[in-house]
Amino acid sequence: MPLCATSYLCDVKTLLATLSLLAAEPTPTPEPADTLYHIDRVEITASLKNEQHLNSAVSLSSLTMHQLEQRGIGSIKDISLIAPNFYQPDYGSSITSSIYVRGFGSRIDQPVVGVVIDDVPMMNKNSYDFDFYDIRRVELLRGPQGTLYGRNTSGGVMNITTLSPLAWQGVRAMVEYSTMTSARASAAYYARPKEHLGISFAAGYNHEGGYFRNTYTDKMCDRGNSLSARLRVQWLGENGWSIANSLSAGYTNEGGYAYHHYIPQSDSCEPIAYNDPSGYERLVINEGFVAKYEGEKVRLSSVTSYQLLDDKMTLDQDFTPRSMFTLQQMQTEHTLTEEIVIRNALTENRWQWLCGAFAFAKWLDMSSPVTFKRDGIEQLILHNANKGITSSGIFPEGSAIEIDANEFLIASDFRIPTYGIALYHQSSVELGRWLLSAGLRLDFEHTSMRYNSNGTIPYRFNYTMSEFKPLYTEFSGRERQSFFELLPKLAAEYRTGIGTLYATITRGYKAGGYNTQIFSDILQVKMMDNMMNDLGIKLNNSTSTSYDTASATRYKPEKSWNFEVGTHLRPTTGLSIDATLYWIECFDQQVTVLPEGNNTGRMMSNAARARSYGVELSAEYHYKGLSVKGDYGYTDARFRRYDDGTADYSGNRLPYAPAHTLSLVAAYAWAIDSGLLHEVAIAADWRGVGEIYWNEANTLRQGFYSLLGAQLTLRMRYVDVTLWGRNLTNTDYNTFYFKSVGEEFFAKGAPWHCGIRLNINL
Repeated sequence: MPLCATSYLCDVKTLLATLSLLAAEPTPTPEPADTLYHIDRVEITASLKNEQHLNSAVSLSSLTMHQLEQRGIGSIKDISLIAPNFYQPDYGSSITSSIYVRGFGSRIDQPVVGVVIDDVPMMNKNSYDFDFYDIRRVELLRGPQGTLYGRNTSGGVMNITTLSPLAWQGVRAMVEYSTMTSARASAAYYARPKEHLGISFAAGYNHEGGYFRNTYTDKMCDRGNSLSARLRVQWLGENGWSIANSLSAGYTNEGGYAYHHYIPQSDSCEPIAYNDPSGYERLVINEGFVAKYEGEKVRLSSVTSYQLLDDKMTLDQDFTPRSMFTLQQMQTEHTLTEEIVIRNALTENRWQWLCGAFAFAKWLDMSSPVTFKRDGIEQLILHNANKGITSSGIFPEGSAIEIDANEFLIASDFRIPTYGIALYHQSSVELGRWLLSAGLRLDFEHTSMRYNSNGTIPYRFNYTMSEFKPLYTEFSGRERQSFFELLPKLAAEYRTGIGTLYATITRGYKAGGYNTQIFSDILQVKMMDNMMNDLGIKLNNSTSTSYDTASATRYKPEKSWNFEVGTHLRPTTGLSIDATLYWIECFDQQVTVLPEGNNTGRMMSNAARARSYGVELSAEYHYKGLSVKGDYGYTDARFRRYDDGTADYSGNRLPYAPAHTLSLVAAYAWAIDSGLLHEVAIAADWRGVGEIYWNEANTLRQGFYSLLGAQLTLRMRYVDVTLWGRNLTNTDYNTFYFKSVGEEFFAKGAPWHCGIRLNINL
């Protein structure tokens, strides 16, 4: 660490000296770069669904461009804990972008929060974790938003708006370096060649040096690199029409996974040590076309998008030095979406209305081969099979099945198309100080799955066979599901001189699907049954499992009712206070479970019923150079009825979601009358989270922990230099827990780290 710190300080001194030389050369400019953070809103960037009267009766957190850059937020995960009851831990990979809101979340498959970027909905959570740069604004709407936003928004919606070339023109650049040999860089050009035409191009690079070392390979296991680019063209017509087109692409290649083997007997974690390669590779391409019309009587918008997700996950799935089994999951998904929204023009009419139609089509091709290696063959297959033969008493001692291979492959291929269409309407009526709203969405989805799992084992039964014989097993077919939902919303808002009071009733919905990860377990069971049938052996103890058919891999949609009361208050200049009380009743809650026996994957199941209630508080104060912001969330989320056949978990807390989230940020800026330095700003933030239960039985938990951060910013005419530090107390905490082949593992949070960031606005 001393060498690293010395090198780091030298880099800082060199960079500051270079900046002083650059800043000393005067270059005329019409206005200072700080105006970037105070530009007026351009209508072409505003969704018809994001207007204030639609979002006033909702628990809302927002971050401006200045706040995002001030806090060094580089991804959605960095927003975790800043908003009350919003928690997105780092599970060690961009594919596991699990989000928890108000006690509910999902580790696999469908998320509880939808992400919308420049009006375009992201249709796969595997693409949620992307690099942030030139983000104009982030809005997080908590609570079910399905009436207007639809699919998988039972916990909320995150609206992300990027910087518009019609709003600002110039060159922006950012370079950042941190002590863990990590670096980020981005550059963007914004131009307005004509009065009604804007063009921008932005690109970014991110290198993660890694925090955790795999002691088996003596390499950092969580190193990674990512590249991204965004091209945006906007045209603002004189006849009420506007057009925007955004094309973005991102490539990620990262290692994984920093999982420590947990020893329950000593309540301790072993160093990370596994032998087979692990990592995640992803290519994402998003194309979005937005056309809008502003008329005297109506406003209209059309959003058309195409999204490509092509990724590959490689796992040493036992995460130990043993050669047990590995998994590769490769998927290619093409998605088309179309949404049309029409609403009345901005008038003084007491009745405001909005109608919309949304359709999407997804085509997913997935391959998930599992490779059993020698240790896995011995312990997961032969041990169980030969134990049954020995205990049967039919065959003499020493009789056993043998497999003549150091490894064999179970291939699983899937083709999963999903189609959906929805119609929705929302009306608001103003009656004096009251604003009453009602909405309804009719949502239909159809999904099917073609599957084919197969594998060949060279085996022999030494009591009856002299030579090895190949045994081929195949499991194929097709499944179909359809879902139809009505998603209503009722809201009442009362306006006072200092703010508003509101109450809402909304229905939440999260789509169902298929457990593709469990097919290798199904085929493994069928292989053993076929082997016994081939030998003419009938054992008393069957190797069958309850998940031996494809229909058993289905899981149902999750549904909920959300009851909420809250207030948005502005009692005095510079002070804002938001408060919310909520109660959620959830039915058929989707929970991630491990099937019984020796398994190679996890699956989604439905608990009978759960409920969550809690409070959310936010306060923000600005006075001259001082700004203070505090956010607190409390959630009590429990199973009301859940018996998985082995235990009754009714009354236990829901796993993985924290009971408390806490954030306190304070900053102060001094204006300096200097030709070189314009402003000095300091900021400190304290974030806390916990407690978190890791299993349904509530026998393992992470207590409340806190993280301290600080930063110092020097603002010049065109350049900002920021020194920052995170987890300065070097808090040791866990972010994830899971079981694999009967063993338990934890992932830990990042240790202390610091860095320097340079922002340039020209």
